[in-house]
Parts: sequence; C-alpha cells; structure tokens
Amino acid sequence: MRNIPLDEVDHVERAVLPIGTDYPPGHLLDWHEHRRAQFLYGATGVMVVDTADGSWTVPPERAVLIPAATRHRVRMLGVSTRSLYVEPDAVPWWPASCTVVEVSPLLRELLAVAVGFEAGYSLSGREGAVATLILHEIDAGSPLPFHLRVPASADLARLCHAYLAAPDAGATNAAWAARVAMSERAFTRRFRAETGDSPAVWRRRARLLAAVPLLRQRSVTEVSGRAGYASPAAFTAAFTRSFGMPPSRFAGPANRS
Repeated sequence: MRNIPLDEVDHVERAVLPIGTDYPPGHLLDWHEHRRAQFLYGATGVMVVDTADGSWTVPPERAVLIPAATRHRVRMLGVSTRSLYVEPDAVPWWPASCTVVEVSPLLRELLAVAVGFEAGYSLSGREGAVATLILHEIDAGSPLPFHLRVPASADLARLCHAYLAAPDAGATNAAWAARVAMSERAFTRRFRAETGDSPAVWRRRARLLAAVPLLRQRSVTEVSGRAGYASPAAFTAAFTRSFGMPPSRFAGPANRS
C-alpha cells in the first residue's frame, strides 16, 4: 500500500499492515497516536520524532520503533517512509519507549516488497511469510543512541524544546537557570535528576543530533562550526564518541568524497 491513511485500513485483520508514504520536504506530522505499534523506516531523508519525554533523530536507512498509543509528532526532512503498523499482541517484545534501530539489508528488501501488498494480503504463501520474517528481523535489530531525554517538569521541558528547535552553542547554565528563576547549582542538580545528564552535556548532545540532517546538505567543516566546534576534527571525534560512527557516514551524495 502506498500513500494511503492508516485509518482507511486499520480495521483489516492483519497483524502487520505495511504502508509506504512519500512526504514533501519539511513536512510535519503533528501530534497524534496510533492504536497499533509503529515501525517507522525512512528509506530516504532524516526524521525527528518527539514525544512528551524525549526526542529521537532517525538517520537515513534507520528506523524508530514507536509503542502503541504513544502520542508523538514527526518532522520529515526529505523522507520517503516504509511504515509497519503492528497489532500490539503480536509483538510482546516491543520496547516500552521509542527506540531507534539499525535496519539490516534483508529487512530493507523485505520492507520494499511488503509495501506492495494489498491491505488484505494472503496469510498463506509468500506474503504471509514475508510479514512473519519482517517481525523476526525487527526483533533482531540493534538499538542506536540517537535519543535525548526531555525533563518531565513543564519549565525545564520548555527550555529543552526551545533549544531543540534552535540549538545555540553559546547557551550557558547560568542563562538557563535564570530563565527558570533558580540558582545555577540548584538548576544543574535538578536538570541532572530529571534527564540523567548535566545541562551542558545535554545541550552538546542536542547539537550533535541536530547535525545529522545538516550533514545531508553541508560539509563536515560547515556543520562543525554550526555545532559549536573549533575544528572539523574536534566535531568528528565528539560525534563518533556519541554515536559510534563518524559524521561522514551521514553525508549526502554531494558531500561524499
């Protein structure tokens, strides 16, 4: 199925409903939720998935597992998706919170095949076997660390969401503390308790995540400056340390050497 709303087929009695969708650049799927669990794979482009408690950046050819009934929004940055909508009782192993995962070459090919199925595809023979194998491949996928936790308290969450919308390398703990009328020490202690990271570490990771879509259009040198690093080498080292792979892995075709 291609470019059809889930609501039109959600009633179909299939554990796995594959739907491929092409989105215009910069498209925002505003806050919504699904009855089913969702496997959201970007065959092209970068996706940013937000929930009340976190933000997940999904690089090209990776996917995010979204639990059933999780309210979320998705920013599509040049994305063509291959989504699976899965009955929750078919995947008791599904993670309890959103998780970015690696997508194997086999799973990519299976997804490309599955989006050609009709909603009421045959459960016997090839189509049913593909749907079953897809779930086994998803279960075997490795999680990736493209995630930021957002504080539960409203005032700190507002700070974080504003920063995610416009990351600023010049932001300081003192300035953030002043915005929520706290001392810097008390603010830092509270922020760490709610996110597991200091504010400075959180902001640095936010800038590195924001670099992922930028790398599709700009060179590592350009992106490193925007992320607040003094040199491409320093940026590359920090990016690799955080995500286990260099920024060059995410470069667009025009920026690959």
